[in-house]
Amino acid sequence: MKWEDRGRSPNLDDRRARGGAGRGLGGGAIPLGIGGIVLLFALSAITGIDLLSLFGLGGAPTSAPPSQQELQAEEEQVRFVSFVLDDVQGFWQETFVQSGIDYPASTLVLYRDAVESGCGVAPAATGPFYCPTDLNVYLDLSFYDQLRSRYGAPGDFAQAYVLAHELGHHVQNALGTLAMSQRSQQTQPGSANQLSVATELQADCYAGVWAASAAARGIMEVGDLEEGLNAAAAVGDDTLAQRTGRIPNQETFTHGSAEQRSRWFHTGYETGDPNACDTFAQGF
Repeated sequence: MKWEDRGRSPNLDDRRARGGAGRGLGGGAIPLGIGGIVLLFALSAITGIDLLSLFGLGGAPTSAPPSQQELQAEEEQVRFVSFVLDDVQGFWQETFVQSGIDYPASTLVLYRDAVESGCGVAPAATGPFYCPTDLNVYLDLSFYDQLRSRYGAPGDFAQAYVLAHELGHHVQNALGTLAMSQRSQQTQPGSANQLSVATELQADCYAGVWAASAAARGIMEVGDLEEGLNAAAAVGDDTLAQRTGRIPNQETFTHGSAEQRSRWFHTGYETGDPNACDTFAQGF
């Protein structure tokens, strides 16, 4: 990916120096993402049980702040995510303006180990996530190491896909789609998983729409599309289940299968049209 060091984004909130702020899910935990978090919120409201706490999404500070040397070692990656953050949001801001809609900028919060968000305290094992309450995207940079080594999805564009996906949820929030999905999950608990999958696949498609713009502007390089598709497949529900020795069960999916996630990312890329991303109406 052809990116330029433009310094830190004005929409970056670096909290890494504060250390952790919660208890983790354990080394074998599977990232939940926005779909999993929304589903837990919905089920908590229905059952009256604090499922967020049961899954470890809460607690007190548990880790010491990183050293200045550790923070400095990540500075190039901080500059990279700043570039992607500004590029993705610049694209969506222009797209919104063309439709006569205001785009409220999202803030990317970088943290270490655990973070307190408007959606509660979340450990790094939750994975990158978007919180519609405070409009922030949350990312522990160590996830990118896991994406490469644990999930088999290396490359800078694989990392860009992850951030573009989370900002896709911000687009959904700005358009009212995310609130609609959350309300439907609460009123139709039997369809909660299916609605969660539709939400996630649409964010994948929006990431692909941005990628099409990046390609048209000469930012993408040979192999970048494959990196994005590989990353989308690597975090499919069936892929994650198989990696932990479980048999995939489509009825329990919250994000979509590897095939669905890569296909919808590619749909966004091929069309370059957000209107082609209506996963709720088109099905999976």
